[in-house]
Amino acid sequence: RHAVCIFYLVLRALDTIEDDMSISLDVKVPMLHEFHSYLYQPEWKYMESKEKDRQVLEDFPTISMEFRNLSKVYQEVISDICHKMGVGMAEFLEKKVDSQHEWDKYCHYVAGLVGIGLSRLFSASELEDPIVGQDTELANSMGLFLQKTNIIRDYLEDQLEGREFWPREVWSRYAKKLSDLAKPENIDMAVQCLNELITNALHHVPDVLTYLSRLKNQSVFNFCAIPQVMAIATLAACYNNKHVFRGVVKIRKGQAVTLMMDATNIQAVKAIMYQYVEEIYQKIPSTDPSSNKTQQVIASIRTMSLPGGPMASRHHYSPIYLSCAMLLAALSWQYLSTITKATEEYVQAGEN
Repeated sequence: RHAVCIFYLVLRALDTIEDDMSISLDVKVPMLHEFHSYLYQPEWKYMESKEKDRQVLEDFPTISMEFRNLSKVYQEVISDICHKMGVGMAEFLEKKVDSQHEWDKYCHYVAGLVGIGLSRLFSASELEDPIVGQDTELANSMGLFLQKTNIIRDYLEDQLEGREFWPREVWSRYAKKLSDLAKPENIDMAVQCLNELITNALHHVPDVLTYLSRLKNQSVFNFCAIPQVMAIATLAACYNNKHVFRGVVKIRKGQAVTLMMDATNIQAVKAIMYQYVEEIYQKIPSTDPSSNKTQQVIASIRTMSLPGGPMASRHHYSPIYLSCAMLLAALSWQYLSTITKATEEYVQAGEN
């Protein structure tokens, strides 16, 4: 628990530097490259940030002290991932995401590496088998599925903030500029572009199911599974939905709570994935340029998700975990309400 907490705070600090547009590139790039070394410098902190999360930089000596108190095996994982992520973030500060290959690369740096780092921590703790930390391809897919979902859903918010993460190779087939997709007269092409990116993201689902099928520890399983089922539900809500270009598309709070309470074993997660890819399948327009590819990837997910499919369940509901899930759901409901309100106010302010 401590290792995961410190891992999160270290990466939050790194991410805050990347996001801070007030830091000039000639200062920011060396900071990102060297950030992993600050973990071993007791006095290092950064007081010039204008970002909302600047406290993690201003109080970094507290974080780095706790980092150095962790077991060496945890320190090595966190420092290594931090180094790789800083180098990757610096690379993409100075270039846009053009090809789909570069989209995968960017998502690897900012999210796939998180999946890999967490997996190595799970194995180092011996809560999970060594293979979980060793199979970096599956761990990377766990991160990519979440990151691509966020990038797809957040089109409008990113446009309002002047950020672009959709790959040019895809959107350039549908518009001259990425911002043009938000224009009412381009809505049909915009939705086709959206559907193509969602189809791309769905290719990670088989890896996600294989990864989750290997987990033995209930707490680790819940921690990993809940974001993944939230992501598939979000993609189902976004698929073929013009509102992605007009506002915030979100799953209902009650739906989110149900997902949190249900995603406690691999068979339940497979059933959830099956349910939402079927929802997407029912919405595929026959005229959509990606319709064949969408149908194909859904067919492969169906095969893995059917009862008695290629993965056996290792998990069962128990009263104590359902109680924990209900507590988590209640807390998450409050959190989601706060985030939703803040996002709606932001988008409304942008429109005004």
